[in-house]
Order: sequence, then structure tokens, then C-alpha cells
Amino acid sequence: MLRIDGGPTRHGRRDFLRVGSLALGGLTLPQLLATDAAAAGRLTTGKSVIFLFQHGGPSQIETFDPKMTAPVGIQSATGEVQTKIPGITFGGTLPRLATLNDKFSIVRSFTTGDGNHDIKPIVGRDSGGANVGSLYSRVVGTNNPLTGIPYNAALFPRAVDPDARPIIKDFGNFEATGGVGGAYAPFVPGAGGDLQRDMQLSLPVDRLGDRRSLLGELDRVRFQLDAAGKLEGLDKLREQAFSTIVGGAATAFDLSREDPAVVARYDTAPLFTPDSISRRWNNHPHYVENAKTLGKLLLLARRLCEAGAGFVTVATTFVWDNHSDINNAGAEEGMRYCGIPFDHAVSAFIEDCEARGLGDKIMLVCCGEMGRTPRINANGGRDHWGGLAPLMVYGGRTRPGQVIGQSSRDAGEPASEPMRINNLLATIMHTLFDMGELRVTRGVPQEVVRAATAADPIPGLV
Repeated sequence: MLRIDGGPTRHGRRDFLRVGSLALGGLTLPQLLATDAAAAGRLTTGKSVIFLFQHGGPSQIETFDPKMTAPVGIQSATGEVQTKIPGITFGGTLPRLATLNDKFSIVRSFTTGDGNHDIKPIVGRDSGGANVGSLYSRVVGTNNPLTGIPYNAALFPRAVDPDARPIIKDFGNFEATGGVGGAYAPFVPGAGGDLQRDMQLSLPVDRLGDRRSLLGELDRVRFQLDAAGKLEGLDKLREQAFSTIVGGAATAFDLSREDPAVVARYDTAPLFTPDSISRRWNNHPHYVENAKTLGKLLLLARRLCEAGAGFVTVATTFVWDNHSDINNAGAEEGMRYCGIPFDHAVSAFIEDCEARGLGDKIMLVCCGEMGRTPRINANGGRDHWGGLAPLMVYGGRTRPGQVIGQSSRDAGEPASEPMRINNLLATIMHTLFDMGELRVTRGVPQEVVRAATAADPIPGLV
């Protein structure tokens, strides 16, 4: 990959920014500049998807299906709040989203199939073991040829906070590519040693304005490519390098370029101080980190989509695992720690996209790997549950203001046709791709075809 080694800056450690594909084991440069652009224009809709993965498994009851007519012990531990749509209520920690629910839809019959800690909605059997963004990238290429932005990115807390912990991969690797090839792995800003290492520009970000230095570094790369038999196409990159790097990729990842008022509206850090979250729980550092970074991660995701990214994964770690055990707070307290930042960040994102006219261009998907037991346990928490899980979808020209499907009286099972992960993936694929073109185009990998056609999209959304 051709990357910029940003080195230390006043904004914190900046690892590497890919601006093109020169990977010896991946796409060649001419393929990036020609094939990728043609594929993106012909096969895609021009929309982007942000997948906010609620790691740990959020409760369907304390989020979008509070069941306040059920007995105590089943009904929402946080109460309910009336939404903008008459007769529809959300859990009590989602008041801002309740005022915006005419802008998005929820699915009350969504089931992930089991109560295991993993990342199956985003990397699992239905996606062929690949991050869904890698399926997209396999069709359109690795980088947007006009801006240099990676088509497929994954944002974890370190993307906005260099002191954050590494993402936990014990329950699944968000960077997995299944059978489509390692060249299509998500770009992970802040990941350091996890990035593929094959080629980099040793050029500090503060010298990007020096065209002579930039082109000098590209000449150094020329010798490496010549020796590897990969020289063809470099002149075109050389011509585009300055406008590509300075005009798009170098700025999209830098939140200091954003309007400070917009950053403040997204920022979830002021919602909690570390001492306001009980240190009784071993998950305390993750609660703090989630509150500190979630809003800025969604803002960064919006910036990347504006700059040409097609699929962006956003995740923090296990804050939704509300058992009330040694590690995790229970249903009521845990929803304060994870529900309040979620409500704030997602509401800011929706309001921002609406104000910018991006509602049709960007789809936001919010779900976790499972839901929670209908009945609260003896310690005040809810345990793992695969029978029903919350799902929220905004934007991308999906139909807003809907409640799709119904749940059983205790919110434990679908009471209407179940919507499964393969239905969600089909919805995402129909949003990203022109399905008519995709079906008739030769050479589309089977992993992509299966994800797009193995099930119907969620009825009424697309």
C-alpha cells in the first residue's frame, strides 16, 4: 500500500494513511486507477453504509421495545419515553432518538440466531467470513481514485484517541476478509502494527504542502517499483499525488479540520467523567472509553463517507454486555453507561446528515451480535439471548418512521416473520449496489453474490 507515515503531530499519533494500492500481493496501480473507477461507477449506487456495531449485545427491551405492559422483571428497567410517532415508545435512556424516530426505522422481529459473543452481523457465516466492507471493496477496489480515501474502513477508539486500548479480537476479527483476499481488508487508522506492511511514504503530514518533498518521495518509490516490475502507471499516480493526498485523504481523517461546533455536538466525552462510572465493574475502562470516543467515531465515519468511503465499520468494546456480574453493570445502570452515549452520538449523526443533505447518501445500521433475556436476572441484569435483538436503520433512501415486525409479549421471540442477518446483509447490498448490474456482471465473487441474494431485503426498507 502507498501510505503516508504521519509521525507525531499536535493532534496525537497518526499511523498510516493509504492513498493508493501498490501492494505486491494485491491490486496493481493501473487497476486501482482504471478498473476501480469503472466498477464503482457502473455497479454501485453511490451510497455509503456505516455499520455501528453494538458490541456485547444490546437489550431489545431497554432500547426500542420497552414492553411496559409486561410484568415487572420483564418490562424496561429504564422505563419508556414517548417517540414522535404516536403509540411507539423507546427505553428511557433514548430521549433524543425518540424525537427523531420519524427519520429512521426499527425492526422488532430481528433475530441473530444465538446468544454467542461474536461479530456475526458484520463478519460471520452470512458474509463468508469477511467483513461486509471487504465484500464491497472486492467489487469496487481498495481506494477511491478521486480522493484516495479507502473504500472500506474500520474505526475503533484509537482512531480518535491514541491512548485508547486496542480493539478486542477474542470474539472475532473485524479485519477478516474470508476468501476475497487480504488486499481488501478494512483500513484501520490508529492500528499501527496491524496494518499490512509493504510500502510507505516517509513524509510527515506537516510536509504535505511541500510538493517537491512529496514528489521526491514518489521518485524513491519508483525505484522500488522498478525493481519489482511494478513501474507501469506510476507517472499517473505522480500527477495525481498532490491533489489526491492534500485534497482528500489527508484531511478526511483529521477532526481538527471540522467545525468545532459540529465536533462539540457529536462529542460524548462530556457526558461522563471516569469517576461518575462505578469502578465496581471490571468493564469500567471500556465504559469510559466508549463514552469518550463514540461521538467522534461517528463524526469521523461521516467525514470518510463524504470523502468517498463506501463502507465504514464503527465499534467500541463490550459496553452492552449488561449481565450485572463482576465485569458488567446491570440493565438499568448499564444503560446509563452505554445508552446515553449511543442516544447522544446517533442523534447528532442523524441531525448532522439531515442538515447536510446526506440522508439519502449514507445509511447507518445499528445492531449487536445478540439481544438480552426477556426476564431480568436476580442481580438486575439481562443475560445472553439469541431469540430477538434490536436493529435500527437510518438513511440511504430507506423508508423512515417505520416499526417493522412485531415481538412476542415478553420481547423474547419474533411474533411476525423473523428478520435474520442474511436479510440485513441483503438490505445493505441493495443499498450499495445496482443489483441489476451486479447480477449480469461476470466475475463478481460468489461471496458477494450470496450476501446480496441469499435472502430478501428487509420488507419495506428498500
